[in-house]
Amino acid sequence: MKKEDCFYLGKIIKKYSFKGELLAKLDTDEPELYDNINAVFIDLRGNLVPFFIESAQLHKSDLLRLKFEDIDTENDADSLIKSDLYLPLELLPKLEGNKFYFHEVIGFTIVDKNYGTVGTLTAINDSTAQALFEIDQDGKEILIPMNDEFIIKVDRSQKIIEVQTPEGLIDLYLD
Repeated sequence: MKKEDCFYLGKIIKKYSFKGELLAKLDTDEPELYDNINAVFIDLRGNLVPFFIESAQLHKSDLLRLKFEDIDTENDADSLIKSDLYLPLELLPKLEGNKFYFHEVIGFTIVDKNYGTVGTLTAINDSTAQALFEIDQDGKEILIPMNDEFIIKVDRSQKIIEVQTPEGLIDLYLD
């Protein structure tokens, strides 16, 4: 399994017991979707390695308490702390309407209600306080805040995201 075929689920943050149990902080708005999983991929030195789960249960809302098969001691558990967890993309719940996963809209065309075709979505920058659409228009980069109020429609079949940005925003990048 390759990373590009998976999504980031979370990170193992600490041991939970002396029997090899671990706590993982999940990167999701719906942690309850993952309390019955039976396997995950763990990133060990750049390789995704499958680990089978004996038990998994939610612990304090966004933490998942995990007991892996063959991880039975504190030393075994220590070697997994700070490791990233991944699951195959096909296990992501399907989103509808204007909700989307970042990876699924890369390559979509961005069309502004007032401006027209803006360009192709090349990336989503979520390292800032406000996530941004990074759009390529003939070699020029245009940034549009990913604001629910700006997103009018996500058309998955046509691969188009229709937005309505404040007047002049797109022109800032073109002068």
